[in-house]
Amino acid sequence: MATGKYLRWKDAQGNEFRPVSISGTELLNDRLLNKSTGFSYEEREAFNLNGLLPPKPQTFEDQLKRAYQGFLSACSDIEQYLFLRALQDRNETLFYALLSRHVEEMTPIIYTPTVGKACQEFSHRYQKARGLYVTADNVDSMGEMARHFAGKEIKIIVVTDSQGILGLGDLGAGGMGIPIGKLSLYTLGAGIHPGHCLPVALDVGTDNQDLLNDPMYLGIPKKRMKGEAYKLFIDKFVQQTKLQFPKAVLQWEDFSKSNAFNNLAKYEDEIPSFNDDIQGTGAVVLAGIIGATKIKGETLGEQIFAVYGAGAGGVGVADQIFAGLLKEGVSHQAARDRIFILDSQGVVFDNREGLDEYKQRYAKPVSLASGWQLKQDNKADLSELIDNVAVTVLLGCSGVGGAFKENHVKKMLDYTQRPMVFPLSNPTSNCEALPEDIYRWSQGQAIVATGSPFDDVEYDGKPYRIGQGNNVFIFPAVGLATIVSGVKKITMEMFTTASFALADYVPQQDLDEGCVFPRIGELKAVSMHVAKAVLKQIQETDPDGCMCGKEIDQELAAHMWEPIYLPYRRV
Repeated sequence: MATGKYLRWKDAQGNEFRPVSISGTELLNDRLLNKSTGFSYEEREAFNLNGLLPPKPQTFEDQLKRAYQGFLSACSDIEQYLFLRALQDRNETLFYALLSRHVEEMTPIIYTPTVGKACQEFSHRYQKARGLYVTADNVDSMGEMARHFAGKEIKIIVVTDSQGILGLGDLGAGGMGIPIGKLSLYTLGAGIHPGHCLPVALDVGTDNQDLLNDPMYLGIPKKRMKGEAYKLFIDKFVQQTKLQFPKAVLQWEDFSKSNAFNNLAKYEDEIPSFNDDIQGTGAVVLAGIIGATKIKGETLGEQIFAVYGAGAGGVGVADQIFAGLLKEGVSHQAARDRIFILDSQGVVFDNREGLDEYKQRYAKPVSLASGWQLKQDNKADLSELIDNVAVTVLLGCSGVGGAFKENHVKKMLDYTQRPMVFPLSNPTSNCEALPEDIYRWSQGQAIVATGSPFDDVEYDGKPYRIGQGNNVFIFPAVGLATIVSGVKKITMEMFTTASFALADYVPQQDLDEGCVFPRIGELKAVSMHVAKAVLKQIQETDPDGCMCGKEIDQELAAHMWEPIYLPYRRV
């Protein structure tokens, strides 16, 4: 059951109710407790609501119908986003009940791809306060800020410094839309009460000149903090988080690639934390690859991987593939030999000066290309790699729309009958190739998955459902398992376990149709399946630890919140 302010009690007859101490407009303005027109006659009398609402109470079902009609009447995706955010700000219970009934329709609105536009237009469409904005001026006062925050007993924090928002780059204070959206998915998928969720935007300035020139911009109108000052600020934030929210899991989100790796490495042993762009992306992509190997009747160790894009997401994907190969029994060196990463300069070779540390572990000896026909010595682009290496898996994490070409896919067909081609970049405009083009280039033989949602594709009279490699199939489950278990460190093994569990969830019928991911409408069932697998792994890894003697199903049920109205009683 939820705890503290959200505790559900039972009376002597076993009837559930929620004790509430506020009344009148204070109650109507509390988005976590407000029922709006759903307050009964008895509750209106008990909580001083008479005259503050239209006289006739509405059923929950009627409220849902009215809310859905309002959603449908919005004239564009961004207007639908604003409608849902306004509903969330008024009545969290109704908001999540509506989402849970229209998951496939509304998830692309509250998160990718629509959230990207919402972040870009944040200052011009700002509606109502939500979350914490932490700056160099107030980071030492986080305790005071926390006392005034609506949510209590924070269990999950999603934080961004807004430098790498989706494929859109530096969006300054507008990046707050990402933590808000991610936490909505935590509640929708993993049942974590919204009152236990805290979105945080670290406003350290912005290098986006358009924002700095905009008089409506709501963030700090200065260039982005860097170097030692930035590191000191992040350290202060982490120390304050540990002090003020000691039970919280911290999810790093949409930092620049170097800061993403640095923050994760520095603090993963200090606070239960993970980076979704690195680890969540890696885990969901590995799950898709595992599913594709089932379709092919092959193993991970039989594949050769090209990861196009060597930022946080790309190297995170390479890391998780490496972990999956090790789990299959492939040696460390053989696993690394099968993974090629490419950045804006092409294949990452070991002869580069100033090569980022996080890329070094996948850098190939430049001597490997000594016999290749190259346009430029010691540099190989994607075409040149595929022409010379038997790539069977092509993964797009670059944010470069249209980067995958017909010649790439056709050359892969020389190496395998069923090439895996996953254009994973968000939003849709940044996708490396359109699914219909990939099917056409491969004559329907490619196994395709994307990062953005796409409609079904028909090729040669056969329908193809495009599986979406959405991190939402991973991060809510890992976060929930961490909260339930109380582990002090989130490990790579937890994400590898999540990958195999997600792949295991996909039914044979979907695999037979070439689809390697479940439908987003199955999010809650997927999250429970993956969370259970991770908790079981935690039990087996440390049999005398925090999950010792605990029944996993019962522990999960005790942490789950359902968006329903309970009767209120005055205390």
